[in-house]
Amino acid sequence: MSAVADPKPVFLPGHSMDGGAAAETLRAATRMAVFELLSSGTTTVADLAICYDGWLDTLAETGIRAVAAPMYRSAAWVAKTGHSVDYDWDEAAEAHPSGRLSAMVSPAQVDTCSAELLRDSLALAEERDWPLTLHTAQCVWDMLEMTRRHGKTPVQWLADIGVLSPRMVLGHAIFLDHHSWITWHSKTDLGLIAESGASVAHCPLVFSRYGQMLESFGSYKRAGVNMALGTDTQPHNMLEELRLATTLSRIAGRHVADTSLGETFHAATVGGAKALGRDDIGRLATGAKADIVLADLAHPAMRPLRDPLRALVYSAADRAIRDVFVDGRQVVRDGAVLTIDAPPPAARLEAAQRESLASAAKRDRLGRDAETLSPLVMPLVE
Repeated sequence: MSAVADPKPVFLPGHSMDGGAAAETLRAATRMAVFELLSSGTTTVADLAICYDGWLDTLAETGIRAVAAPMYRSAAWVAKTGHSVDYDWDEAAEAHPSGRLSAMVSPAQVDTCSAELLRDSLALAEERDWPLTLHTAQCVWDMLEMTRRHGKTPVQWLADIGVLSPRMVLGHAIFLDHHSWITWHSKTDLGLIAESGASVAHCPLVFSRYGQMLESFGSYKRAGVNMALGTDTQPHNMLEELRLATTLSRIAGRHVADTSLGETFHAATVGGAKALGRDDIGRLATGAKADIVLADLAHPAMRPLRDPLRALVYSAADRAIRDVFVDGRQVVRDGAVLTIDAPPPAARLEAAQRESLASAAKRDRLGRDAETLSPLVMPLVE
């Protein structure tokens, strides 16, 4: 399976992490994210991140096939009031020895990038023959902001400035002009994406936590849009994303036939590969890379067995993933990841979380502590 979205937390300029500690924590985050991805049968990931010391070597060490996508932008988000977003504008090696790393041009968000930056980004992508990704219509806010600035939806503005293309992977693209949360006079966004040949990277889990969903996966497919699947945030489990993408599409479409597991599985494999401009991954075929996932059909969660894919996605999930090979190299054996020793990076992330919780009040605009900002679901009793 090919994930095409953020596989770990992204630290953009303005975060308080510093120096070696930040790089160490990010290396740990990368290792744990890839550990989860490999465990759920993912062989390729597009890693949208800010460059940090050791990033590429860390990706290479994990054994996954990775597309490095260092993010950049023209403006930073600034929350001065707590109820609005302002913008702080500032316009001021292609291959890796592992053979499993490549690159993607990655301007950050449609509302934080100027037209000039996006045109230059597309020119670079065309020059290097790389894919291009941009977070677009990922929230109601960026839709409102772009219509305020330009009188056009984010997708319409991208088409107007000439950067929608088959190279473009739109991150999320949920709040288009047909979405029920958006009141807009046009219903052209889906058609523009399909006509341009651009892809959409769909990450259902993270948005469902906020009560948001694509409307709907099936409608995007019927419009002719190439769909890919990603994880974006924890858990980095592509099988969970597959299950949720199928289920939410039927809820949004109000019909069991709005989409099929076959369509979402295609997005997780062939669709992701197409979004990256590749036809040698995401499939088992002569001439394709030897990226192979084996599931245990005898696992109790897979029984009784009639339809292996349904059993894997709807019932067993990653519990039945037995072996994973990337480019012919085995990286998971009998359910155990061979390339990553999980306890050390997990411990580093625990330490980083403790540091972050302890300093939360200093970083919050209103001086609130971590328990106020993010209360526990239930109190812990020692």
